[in-house]
Amino acid sequence: MFTHPQIWRAIDALADRKGLSPSGLAKLAGLDPTTFNKSKRGADDGKPRWPSTESLAKVLAATGTHLSDFVALVSDGGAGMRTRMVPLIGMAQAGAAGSFNHAGFPAGPGWEDIAFPEITDENCYALEIAGESMLPVYRDGDRILVSPWATARRGDRVVVKTHAGEVMAKQLGRMTAQRIELKSFNLAFEDRGFALGEIAFIHRIIWASQ
Repeated sequence: MFTHPQIWRAIDALADRKGLSPSGLAKLAGLDPTTFNKSKRGADDGKPRWPSTESLAKVLAATGTHLSDFVALVSDGGAGMRTRMVPLIGMAQAGAAGSFNHAGFPAGPGWEDIAFPEITDENCYALEIAGESMLPVYRDGDRILVSPWATARRGDRVVVKTHAGEVMAKQLGRMTAQRIELKSFNLAFEDRGFALGEIAFIHRIIWASQ
């Protein structure tokens, strides 16, 4: 069972991850800027006041945070800024032969280690965005943390690699036993579709440094 302090510390940690104050996080989610203020966390009679399900849902959507990742922050007691070293490579370089092994994990030269918030997937890796093809979701220079083991569901942001060597970040659309549909973040770029046999891997994006 989660406690009132744990929930609020997790919200603070999520705001910190995005380089925002709690009021900035609220504004990003389209909420009143005072929604997450310290003064709103308790009633006048001293009883704890909990954030609404609607406000949490808006925050998760606005930050691209999966519910399971927020639950991990809650379980952590809000201590979401512990870091570990993960391999990083540029998105453009990720398609080079040998950048991933047969299991879809980082391999070969070209990777460098950087500090990212701690995550349980020991095979997670980071990609650096280049160019404007993923605006407005990701900008040039943003770094995304990718988990090979996290379950990807429709609507999730994912990194996909084809057997032809193309690596792309998209939103996962419809997926059947034969085909996958991927939606582009930037409306100036067409959505993509592939036969599943063309796909080397689909990994979920679980965090972004923006």
